[in-house]
Amino acid sequence: MNEYMERQVQLKWYEPKKTYDVIIIGGGGHGLSTAYHLATRHNITNVAVLERKYIGGGNSGRNTTVIRANYGIPEAVRFYQRSVDLYKRLEEETGRWLMHLEKGILWIAHSEAAVRQERARAEVNRAFGAKTDFVTPEEIKKIVPQIDLSGGGVWPIMGASYHHDGATARHDRVNWALAEGANKRGVHIHQRTEVLDLIKEGDRVIGVQTNHGPMYADIVMSAVGGHVSRVAKMAGLRLPIRTHTLQAYVTNHYQQKLHPIVASTSLLFYVSQTARGEMLLGAQIDPQPSYNYRAGHDLIKGCSHRAMTMLPFLRDLRILRQWTGVCDMSPDYSPIMGKTPIPGFLITTGWGTWGFKAIPVGGEQMAALIATSETPELIAPFALDRFARDRTMADRGSAGTH
Repeated sequence: MNEYMERQVQLKWYEPKKTYDVIIIGGGGHGLSTAYHLATRHNITNVAVLERKYIGGGNSGRNTTVIRANYGIPEAVRFYQRSVDLYKRLEEETGRWLMHLEKGILWIAHSEAAVRQERARAEVNRAFGAKTDFVTPEEIKKIVPQIDLSGGGVWPIMGASYHHDGATARHDRVNWALAEGANKRGVHIHQRTEVLDLIKEGDRVIGVQTNHGPMYADIVMSAVGGHVSRVAKMAGLRLPIRTHTLQAYVTNHYQQKLHPIVASTSLLFYVSQTARGEMLLGAQIDPQPSYNYRAGHDLIKGCSHRAMTMLPFLRDLRILRQWTGVCDMSPDYSPIMGKTPIPGFLITTGWGTWGFKAIPVGGEQMAALIATSETPELIAPFALDRFARDRTMADRGSAGTH
């Protein structure tokens, strides 16, 4: 727990009860956001959030904090733009400084085909509420003076889509602000509480068996990152999910300001500057499915080489630290949210490399589903049964998914 958490966050730790209205498995961003929105929007506070480690200790604390809505299909643009809008007012709503900063994000094109793709992305974004424009190489140079438009003579920059609302926020502050907001309204948060099994009555899930004993609820929701397949198996459900390792790293401070986030799906990297001046870089998921949390040098070597061709100043910086998370990937690379064939059991999963950016809207929409028993329009396209209905939401809208 860092200094901010020790001095600012106010939480009450309750003894576990036997019965709750809702049990949420997973104390990361999506689980905490669902609890927060249940309490603040629907006055449902008899809720338990169960985290096997500590709040935000999983993927929520291992991401690269990019917030954006520049996706390639209408359903995703609408969904993530809602999250972008919620993030803009989350500091005021929670009364906590989340270090939210609008930066804009450049999606670089290196070929004629990529130029057409980014022009199309900008059109789709604008049509469904996201502020995105196509920009020329000359305009890119004005936005990022440090960029080499020749791409090191290998990958010339031919244009980009520029998503004006692209932003970042501090991941631990988001997690703890939501935890505090839910907790002060009566939600119980139980750390070091591992779910060992789900309790069923016939086909219906009615509770969970934990390392501290059984707990019962009308609704059990899995907001687990990385181990959702194991939790679903406890319910007798097989999910179309594969889990992959995703790595990222940061350098020492860079004295100049790299204001926007710069990304290239062709070169498979993205880079942004943190509030402390460090350069944060990431790339694609490891191709082999794995639950491995170990970092490797191959990622640093390949990603750094590609990034330096576009941003030559990176050659003068040193790598300070590297970390790893795990990503739950669905077949169409879009999330899976809502009801399952198992009564009493809900899921929010398949977040791949974009779970952090969806924390506010994911929690808002899942809370509405729990409170009303009706699937909100915004998440209906991402239901689990879309695969059986052949209505996939195919959108490989991140460098990380390639």
